[in-house]
Amino acid sequence: VSLLLFQAKSCICHMCGAHLNRLHSCLYCVFFGCFTKKHIHEHAKTKRHNLAIDLLYGGIYCFMCQDYIYDKDMEQIAKEEQRKAWKLQAFTPTVVSHYQCTMTGIGEKYSTWEPTKRELELLRHNPKRRKITTNCTIGLRGLINLGNTCFMNCIVQALTHTPLLRDFFLSDRHKCEMQSPSSCLVCEMSTLFQEFYSGHRSPHIPYRLLHLVWTHARHLAGYEQQDAHEFLIAALDVLHRHCKGDDNGKKANNPNHCNCIIDQIFTGGLQSDVTCQVCHGVSTTIDPFWDISLDLPGSSTPFWPLSPGSDGSVVNGESHVSGTTTLTDCLRRFTRPEHLGSSAKIKCSGCHSYQESTKQLTMKKLPIVACFHLKRFEHSAKLRRKITTYVSFPLELDMTPFMASSKESRMNGQYQQPTDSLNNDNKYSLFAVVNHQGTLESGHYTSFIRQHKDQWFKCDDAIITKASIKDVLDSEGYLLFYHKQFLEYE
Repeated sequence: VSLLLFQAKSCICHMCGAHLNRLHSCLYCVFFGCFTKKHIHEHAKTKRHNLAIDLLYGGIYCFMCQDYIYDKDMEQIAKEEQRKAWKLQAFTPTVVSHYQCTMTGIGEKYSTWEPTKRELELLRHNPKRRKITTNCTIGLRGLINLGNTCFMNCIVQALTHTPLLRDFFLSDRHKCEMQSPSSCLVCEMSTLFQEFYSGHRSPHIPYRLLHLVWTHARHLAGYEQQDAHEFLIAALDVLHRHCKGDDNGKKANNPNHCNCIIDQIFTGGLQSDVTCQVCHGVSTTIDPFWDISLDLPGSSTPFWPLSPGSDGSVVNGESHVSGTTTLTDCLRRFTRPEHLGSSAKIKCSGCHSYQESTKQLTMKKLPIVACFHLKRFEHSAKLRRKITTYVSFPLELDMTPFMASSKESRMNGQYQQPTDSLNNDNKYSLFAVVNHQGTLESGHYTSFIRQHKDQWFKCDDAIITKASIKDVLDSEGYLLFYHKQFLEYE
């Protein structure tokens, strides 16, 4: 043991000199190597030393199996040696410094949970998974405003209550590949989820998150009020890049070739069909998107009247009151055919000349989380203002009418109710709403988040209060977050 402790004084990677990066020790010889930078892998391949031990947690890695392996005897030896190291550290602090012990895992009192006989008996009598009760407050936590940071706090509330993102982080799925984990936004988000679901009720202070955002998205740095939508896109972009790590940076620049958790949840495919008005040839492109920005009545952009007549019709669960704009109206306008005009002719591949054309956007691939951005802030050369038009949005949304596969069900831009209402893959449930109160120059962001499927809470920085569904649906709405229904569970 003493020999190992003295060796631990030089527990640094023998190839790069680093003491972090998941240091492993060869079990055949005295060699320490980084797991993250694959220095221990190179040693194993060169020397054919196929077993190494993780110096932080004591796990045995087999390079032939390419996985950690469990051995009962090795587990017991590791526990005994760890207990000896704790005692040695307590009585002879000069042998190994606390810093060295922490870096190598020797002094860190980490051990796996082993159920007692009483706990085993309780587990046998209660095999069912325990559900969180409706009165439970786990997951509800306020955030301190660090100086005009309400734009960040409301987005953090929405992200921490995204069902699949929550499951990803709480199951410890993130494996950092960055050289410096302290600068990884995904690591900080993982810590944030642990804080939110720890059961603590005092407001959390997200100073580390703010620092990382300022570091990686410098256009958001400073204490001025920022746009919540801009922060959302910047945060997703940084999370997306950090999920991939430095080695896959080039691939990370193209969401089409990324399989990180951010793109799995938030990325959809937007199809653009440009039709030549002469030969009717269609040119199709598909682009990835993280959100859908929708124009509103009252903006300088002409808003095509799309609401059904006064026949009392209901679309997507939205009853159309005269003069009320709905989310469905905005989506129908977004996906309607648009004549590009003579000033925007394109070169047709069929006619081999520049012709007038029409353009239509539809959804080729729906994301798990659909985020709708209602364009309430208008910026132009002559005008800067906020659009306060009320938009009605539903608790449940069916995106089938706006799919590329449903394009033929719309004639001349007019919506026809699809006969196939059984396509549950395209159905969504509302789980978060971000609102903005005030003017363009002076305002404040708050959010509503859904807890336990049908309970809603209002998040106003550090203050969390119970809200009714009416409170949510009557709110102005700036960012609307919907989750695919078939991927949700209580």
